[in-house]
Amino acid sequence: MHKCQHFFLKYVKILSKKSKKREVNKMAIPKYQQIKDELKQQIISGKFENGDKFYTEAELIQMFNVSSITVVRALNELANDGYIIRQQGKGTFVSRARKHKLVEFSDVETFPIQKDKVTVLSIKRGNDLKILDKLELAPTQFYYKIDRIRRTGDKVYIYHQTYIPEQYINPNYPDLDYYSSIYNRFKTDYHIHMNDEHFEETNEIVFPTPKDVAKVLEVDTNFPTVHQVKITQLESTGQILEYSETYKRGDFFKIKFISCNRDH
Repeated sequence: MHKCQHFFLKYVKILSKKSKKREVNKMAIPKYQQIKDELKQQIISGKFENGDKFYTEAELIQMFNVSSITVVRALNELANDGYIIRQQGKGTFVSRARKHKLVEFSDVETFPIQKDKVTVLSIKRGNDLKILDKLELAPTQFYYKIDRIRRTGDKVYIYHQTYIPEQYINPNYPDLDYYSSIYNRFKTDYHIHMNDEHFEETNEIVFPTPKDVAKVLEVDTNFPTVHQVKITQLESTGQILEYSETYKRGDFFKIKFISCNRDH
């Protein structure tokens, strides 16, 4: 046999052995684990945002051509690791935490409640010095203030006042509803995942509630509310993306803390 032919056959055999080894390794990984790893990668890569509705069991069964038992085990593993939250009667939602965050938290607004509806009240351009200072903008720069409410049934339970640097607002927005989800706009228009960026947030019980806020929330000033102040910064540069003040009805506020001991 010619030396070249001999070398070629030897090379083919080596490739064949490597290919078989990869197949064996893949077969050694349980199917539920393969599904879990694939779904976990989709969550980490940014395909889903925090609070997004996740695949249903039926969709996953069809997608991976496996039994419901396999799908349920994969979902339970993801839930145990904190990547998703399963709510009976409502579905499965993504809980995508920031990398290296020591503590995760979520409040009642993160995941949809029954008949939850967001209404944008107004979008106004401004350059008040106090807000410019919060956003670390120059006196000659501008921001947009977006006022929104969240309603469930006949109750307004959250009042958002959000300030965004002008560069992150599309002035040709078609209607107010375009900004019903500000985080979705950042994700779609600028490829920024706000839940992954650095933020500082304080929550404080307010009593009595300011008159103008009580009017929007349709409650008496003696009704307790939670005042939330949040600043979100672009982690790579430190630029402030958002300054927001939110008021929430006290009877709708719940906060949950989870220690993060897993690798992301």
